Amino acid sequence: MDNAVDELLLSKVRLAVVAALLTSEWMSFGSLAEATQTTGGNLGAHLAKLVDAGYVEEEKLFVARRPQSRYRLTRAGRDVFLAHVKQLQSFLKGAS
Repeated sequence: MDNAVDELLLSKVRLAVVAALLTSEWMSFGSLAEATQTTGGNLGAHLAKLVDAGYVEEEKLFVARRPQSRYRLTRAGRDVFLAHVKQLQSFLKGAS
């Protein structure tokens, strides 16, 4: 079994973003900031890493002439998250 843990998901903020997106089709930037209890600048930096890795899809659009960014988890992001959870569970089994 591969013991490698995905380094991107070791960040508390990135893990919170992925967890929030698991149960939503799309989430706005503001909703994610509220769900993760982080600042816009911090969230933006973490989202960029998740988007670059292909774990999160970003869509930019205009609503009532105002720019809005929204995000959703990709299949790859979901698969990596589930593998991460399984890996943590195996660590816990080994510790008991």
